[in-house]
Amino acid sequence: MVHRYVSAVVALVAFCSSVALAANPMPSPAPTLPPKPHGTEIAFVSSIQKDLDARFGTIAQAQAAGYYRYTNEDDTGAISYANDQWTSSDPQHPSQLWYSAKGELLGADFSRPYVAGQRPDLWGVDPSRWIHFGAHVHYVVDAAGKETYGATRVSSFTAAGGNVRNPQPQTVVALGKATDAAQVKHVFLFPNIWDLIVWVKPNPDGAFADKNPLVTPSADAKPMD
Repeated sequence: MVHRYVSAVVALVAFCSSVALAANPMPSPAPTLPPKPHGTEIAFVSSIQKDLDARFGTIAQAQAAGYYRYTNEDDTGAISYANDQWTSSDPQHPSQLWYSAKGELLGADFSRPYVAGQRPDLWGVDPSRWIHFGAHVHYVVDAAGKETYGATRVSSFTAAGGNVRNPQPQTVVALGKATDAAQVKHVFLFPNIWDLIVWVKPNPDGAFADKNPLVTPSADAKPMD
């Protein structure tokens, strides 16, 4: 979940930039609605749980569709996978999927470009469910077969000579996060977006809850900042 108050994306909101790409770097206040879906939201949650579990029930299925891991496991037990597509055209196209350390599909993020004061009104979901994430840069480094995951401010990336509109591995080296550009598997701009976080795994606390009591994080999980 880059996801979320419950994902690495959310865990990294502190890295949001104050430049034009992230005019409002901090996420909007948390929704005040109860986390359990209501009204037309019930059909939305039911449909994505059935659809995404069928198409992306395994990490291998997600990878075949272009998703790749870019975060550590967070303290909700979620590891986030992104596909570099930050405009979800419909409920069948999440921008992120989250899996447990054991490979169980947990949830998904849906994204739309950020327009100040205009939360998306889509798919029967209350607009207040959508939260704002400001732009920042993520990278995945593979050194000697061990992957590490990190993020940095847009301002820090540009100060190191990088172009956030076309991020390159060499800037990750300049930041001291890799010793060779060949070690950088992925580097990308997490853009300025509205984001919707939904549990695919049934959650007794509600599909829009921050955590799921049925998910136990592994010993390697890292608390969110």
